[in-house]
Amino acid sequence: MPQAPSTGSSLIRDPSIAHRNTQILWTEAGRDLAQDTRYTGEESLTIFVDKRKLSKRSEGSDSSTNSSLVTLETLHQLAASYFIDRDSTLRRLHHIQIASTAIKVTETRTGPLGCSNYDNLDSVSSVLVQSPENKIQLQGLQVLLPDYLQERFVQAALSYIACNSEGEFICKDNDCWCHCGPKFPECNCPSMDIQAMEENLLRITETWKVYNSDFEESDEFKFFMKRLPMNYFLNTSTIMHLWTMDSNFQRRYEQLENSMKQLFLKAQKIVHKLFSLSKRCHKQPLISLPRQRTSTYWLTRIQSFLYCNENGLLGSFSEETHSCTCPNDQVVCTAFLPCTVGDASACLTCAPDNRTRCGTCNTGYMLSQGLCKPEVAESTDHYIGFETDLQDLEMKYLLQKTDRRIEVHAIFISNDMRLNSWFDPSWRKRMLLTLKSNKYKSSLVHMILGLSLQICLTKNSTLEPVLAVYINPFGGSHSESWFMPVNENSFPDWERTKLDLPLQCYNWSLTLGNKWKTFFETVHIYLRSRIKSNGPNGNESIYYEPLEFIDPSRNLGYMKINNIQVFGYSMHFDPEAIRDLILQLDYPYTQGSQDSALLQLLEIRDRVNKLSPPGQRRLDLFSCLLRHRLKLSTSEVVRIQSALQAFNAKLPNTVDYDTTKLCS
Repeated sequence: MPQAPSTGSSLIRDPSIAHRNTQILWTEAGRDLAQDTRYTGEESLTIFVDKRKLSKRSEGSDSSTNSSLVTLETLHQLAASYFIDRDSTLRRLHHIQIASTAIKVTETRTGPLGCSNYDNLDSVSSVLVQSPENKIQLQGLQVLLPDYLQERFVQAALSYIACNSEGEFICKDNDCWCHCGPKFPECNCPSMDIQAMEENLLRITETWKVYNSDFEESDEFKFFMKRLPMNYFLNTSTIMHLWTMDSNFQRRYEQLENSMKQLFLKAQKIVHKLFSLSKRCHKQPLISLPRQRTSTYWLTRIQSFLYCNENGLLGSFSEETHSCTCPNDQVVCTAFLPCTVGDASACLTCAPDNRTRCGTCNTGYMLSQGLCKPEVAESTDHYIGFETDLQDLEMKYLLQKTDRRIEVHAIFISNDMRLNSWFDPSWRKRMLLTLKSNKYKSSLVHMILGLSLQICLTKNSTLEPVLAVYINPFGGSHSESWFMPVNENSFPDWERTKLDLPLQCYNWSLTLGNKWKTFFETVHIYLRSRIKSNGPNGNESIYYEPLEFIDPSRNLGYMKINNIQVFGYSMHFDPEAIRDLILQLDYPYTQGSQDSALLQLLEIRDRVNKLSPPGQRRLDLFSCLLRHRLKLSTSEVVRIQSALQAFNAKLPNTVDYDTTKLCS
């Protein structure tokens, strides 16, 4: 490639600018034109210079204005820095253009960027022509050669500049690279740059460790640990609740999160450049980035500090197994775990002399060897489960957060509407949330803890949704469902929360919790709408059923339901074991086994019926269990209920109760 003359004009050989071609043109008006343009002609900077005005301005300036002089050397430098720092270069050139009429700057940026890569540019040289001879020397053979040789000349020149004579320069599909010669197999692989970026990633990893270590050693973290109660066991939900109550600790954690996000973004940019540089290397770089530690990690970490920090070693705590994994098998790091305080089988209080054991138990449970066990139903646990490990506080928190850990993935069924679709709500809609566990999951029964719907209305809608919920406990027809008495007899009511959406969208949530939980197989939700209008005094709201209006045009607005969720948990159920109990009523295996089977069936019956909805009389849910989960006939159910009633009458200090029939 011909070089620039010795007058100071030059074209720097740089592989990073191999995709550009520098053209120098001469104008008849006595002006110089310097143009840096890409090889594809899609981006260019043009500086028109009137040398006569420029020289007159220089001659007429005194020493006091030397700082504002515009020289060709200044323009040389600005044109050369255009592709390195475009914004700053253009800003300076435009200021010069305003202050002087000697130059005119134009910029052209059209079409796709082609194979341009500005990330690795070191320098670009743009030459201002001072004589016609410069033009000939710079363009050289490209102008003098015939047309059929010019393309090969340009290809050879680009290979010389871009590939440093180590390969052939190739551009294809918006990508440019060097086809390496046999002596230079790594001509496309800038090993020094790659090594520098790998070292940057290692420094980021070290910084990541320092940030996390500083968080653990901060005063906010230490003060939070000191305030944690030690007289009972803390699960992650309880720790999170205490976390949200400590504003200083929250702010310190948010500071850690922000630092980690900035560090991760920086690492992402380096990794992106690393992949771009090494995509044609024979050996790919090893990239390892640390994962950002979530709040779940820190909750478990706090438990590890509390319960796995004995003998000077810090282990890792598992809430599922209530055990520690110690770093050294020969030294135990596990401390004595406190008792679990809460409802169900959890302790009411810990023992005053030993916080690892229960001191007192909740209602319906007895203290046995430091543990709380059901008073009458311990023997029925392997037939059917009833309780969960969730405490009231933990359950309330999970329900408020609509946590997916307690979401039951029910099947949505409706012939009247579809989710996320607008519909006219002025007539009744039916929606089912069903698990079909009596067909597909015969070894499970399910408890419902809450219900959540997201309902949207069109703007200025006059319609208000009205929901009626029916619960089918163990399957069967819709007539074997009971109506949920929302906001009656101390039963919970719907809670509506406005969502931050462009439409009028609300979260409708119904929280049952441990107090009102019950069995469910299918949830029937009936939706009707009502029209809202102001009362006679203007302060009250009166609701009318839409069908009562003679003029249907007054039913304004549409509605859609974005999602429906049912919250609860599944429990163990062994239908074959219960059938074996029933079989012993007629064919006792051993002496006294008939009475034992009747006693266990009584316990199951009473515990199942105890989960009836609030009302004057309990529902006979036990008969529904026999009919739809054990597939017994109606006559067999009547015979079993009669045998249980007769046996219960013989027992001392027992009180039978009347039930309302639900299942046929």
